[in-house]
Amino acid sequence: MTDNRVLVLQDGTEAVFANRADGLGVNLIRGMGIPQLILSTETNPVVQVRATKLGIEAINGCADKCDALTQYCTRHGMDMSRVVYIGNDTNDLEVMEAVGYPVSPADAHESVKAIACIVTRARGGEGVVKEFAEMLEANRVES
Repeated sequence: MTDNRVLVLQDGTEAVFANRADGLGVNLIRGMGIPQLILSTETNPVVQVRATKLGIEAINGCADKCDALTQYCTRHGMDMSRVVYIGNDTNDLEVMEAVGYPVSPADAHESVKAIACIVTRARGGEGVVKEFAEMLEANRVES
């Protein structure tokens, strides 16, 4: 949901850049009744602030994303083989290999794109979540 840039202010405060289109994507996915989660190795409070604004859960400061997602799925009775995970860098590889539907942005690390079942046209921070949400919406089968 970001483009990997960070702005460091004089006082050491960090800011990241997010795309409002991704917020619309989060809303589309919510409307389909699909739970969402942000996993981040960052301990920056901006992760939780953004998640709260979007109305989704976040686990930040997690050293092991795969373990964190496995625990989340266990708590919520979810099967990892039915999980979509959008990742862009090598620290996402283990969790991407553990889920059923790994997705990456166009500018992801080559090793990440190699295992993704979908590589979006959008680059990170440029509407990846919105693009994916629109794919879901277009291919949704009502049960």
